[in-house]
Formats: sequence, C-alpha cells, structure tokens
Amino acid sequence: MNALPDTATSGPEKPGPAVGAAPAKSGEPAPAGRTRRHRDATLPPWAFVVPALLVYAVVVLYPSLAGVVYAFTDWSGVGDFAFVGLDNFRTLLNDDRALESVSNTLLLTLAVVVVQNGIGLLLALGVNANIRSRSLLRVIFFAPAVVSPVMVAFLWKYVYNPDNGAGLNGILGALGLGGLRQDWLGNPSLALWSVAAMVVWQYAGYSMVIFLAGLQGVPAELHEAARIDGAGTWQRFRYVTWPLLAPALTINLMLSTIGGLKLFDQVYAATNGGPGTSSETLSTVLYKEAFVFGKFGYSTAVALVLALFVAAVSLVQLRYLRAREVTA
Repeated sequence: MNALPDTATSGPEKPGPAVGAAPAKSGEPAPAGRTRRHRDATLPPWAFVVPALLVYAVVVLYPSLAGVVYAFTDWSGVGDFAFVGLDNFRTLLNDDRALESVSNTLLLTLAVVVVQNGIGLLLALGVNANIRSRSLLRVIFFAPAVVSPVMVAFLWKYVYNPDNGAGLNGILGALGLGGLRQDWLGNPSLALWSVAAMVVWQYAGYSMVIFLAGLQGVPAELHEAARIDGAGTWQRFRYVTWPLLAPALTINLMLSTIGGLKLFDQVYAATNGGPGTSSETLSTVLYKEAFVFGKFGYSTAVALVLALFVAAVSLVQLRYLRAREVTA
C-alpha cells in the first residue's frame, strides 16, 4: 500500500490566488466602485453655503423687503394694514420735523467727516514718526473706538454737565475761562455740535489706524529720492505721501460719511434729539415714529428714504474718490 502524506508535520496551507486573477500590487488605487461611493458621499460645495444663506435671508433679506412693502401702508406695528400708496412719502415732504432732521443729519455728517479725518490724519502722521512711545500712543488713540457708543454718550453727558464745577465747565473755570462755560447739551445752538465732538473723539483713532496703514505702504525709496532732489517735509507730504494716501482716504471718507448719515446711538443717548428738535436726525425720527407714536408704516418710509440716500451718496462718493487714486 502507498503511504499517505504526513499533513500533521507540514504547515497550514496558504490560499493561493484565484484562478485567472492578477496578483495585487503595492500602491494600486482602490477599486472604481469604492472611489465612486466615496465621491457620492461628499457634499457639494454649495451645501456649506446654504445654512448661512438661510440665516441671512431670514435676518436681513426678509425684513428689508418687508420694510419696503410696509413703507406703502398704514401699518401700526400690529394687526392688519392697508396700502396707502405714496401718502407716507407726501407726509414726509410736509413734515417740518423730518425736514429739519435732514438738515441736522447733513450738518452733523459734514462736521464728523471733515474733523474726524483731519484729526485722524494728524494722529497717523504723529504716531508714524520714529518715537519711543508710538506703540502706546496708537493704543491710547484707538481705544475709544472699541467702546460702546451708548457708554461713550453717557460718559460725555458727564463731561457736558451744565454745573459750573463739573466736567468741562469745571475745567474751564479752573483755567480762568469761566466765561466760556455753557449748557452744552441744553443749548439748541450747541447741542448738535456737542454730539459731533463726541463722535469725533470716539472715532478719530479709527481713522488714524486706516491712515497709518496707508502711510506704511508708501515706499521709503520715493521719500529718499524726493529728499535727494531737495524736497522739504511739506513738499514730500504733498507730492509723495498725499497722492499715495488716496485709497486710505477713500475708505475713511466712505466709513465716516455712512456712519454720520445713519448716526443714532450717541444722539439718542445724549440728547434724545433735543432740546426741541435741534439735534434730531433721520435715525431718531424714524425710531420715534415707530416705537413712540406707533406709525410703523411712516417710519419704514423714512427708513427707505434714508437707505436710498445713503446708497446714492456712497456710490457717487466712491466713484469720485476711486478716480483720484494712484498707485506707487
């Protein structure tokens, strides 16, 4: 008889490759089926944008479009409403208080734009110089810009305290200038300018930072070449620095103009539009019409006019300023 093979002493058999199958190679890509399933499980890029767009639509787009509709109604904030056509806009044109607020808004914006950017430019030139304390000065000048506007308004209400021994009046008295003491927020001829000074104090440092970024973008070689040609400090600023500051000037003018036209917090917290209507702005008018008098339809008409006015001024300003910009 033939002897059987000894399987007890031999190792376990390793399965060989299937008949007709090629051996797998190292680094070979995954099968096509697995790659397709992986690709199908990946979300398309627009899926990540949809949640943000939904929030934006609910929080911004819908209220804005609804406000445009309500501007043509007599809505009181609750209940039903009826369309009144252009009646709200006719009322606005015949509303002396609203027309005075337009004048106040333009004057306030003009004062803020001119003084804030002028002081911001001077501060930027100062802290851009090679002085030891320039970093500390930058922080000090910029600090008011991060404070709440309402908090700034209450702070300046103390500065403008009408008592002779308090705030600004107390400082004037201590300096022997008691004749200059005023009721700064209670005087109809001074209230608007007092608010403007408050806004300039808060945001001049913000303008400084933008101008400072522009100054540091001016190539030093241009200043050196101008100095070699005999240009003085004023000539270097006028013919080298100032033209290259045009982009920073555009940003500052745009931001300060838009901020001035829609200014509300400081005015409402400091004067509530008073005394009388001497510091009333369009923003305070539309707030009072809605939440004090319950005329939401009329207030949204005022808001629509304000929004269109701000957009028109901004576009004209942007086009003009962009045309003047130069690059190094």
